[in-house]
Amino acid sequence: MTVAEILSAVLLISGSALTFVAAVGVARFPDLLSRMHAATKPQVLGLLLMMGGLAISLGSSQITWKLTLVVMFQLITAPVSAHMVGRAGYRTRKVDPEHLVTDELTEDLQRAREEAEQES
Repeated sequence: MTVAEILSAVLLISGSALTFVAAVGVARFPDLLSRMHAATKPQVLGLLLMMGGLAISLGSSQITWKLTLVVMFQLITAPVSAHMVGRAGYRTRKVDPEHLVTDELTEDLQRAREEAEQES
């Protein structure tokens, strides 16, 4: 086995393990914010590792560029989607406010409501 094959295997296995941990976290964590964290952090890193292992394994520059686009798209969209899911969960009261260390969103929502009332 060459060094590239070993590195590729290590990256693929560690990426698969992180993606599996993310899936278990989504299934086992009790609340929305914990599940959201499990769905984004280890899953994105797991995908990054797997795409790196696949790029090394295949060794084609055309495929490497396509895999790089997949990783970039995931890195851009995962934080945005997690933010939107968190806000939607907060607004629909799926998040327990007692578990939050700081709650800046309540202040922002109250200020927005007050400004809307003053305008009308």
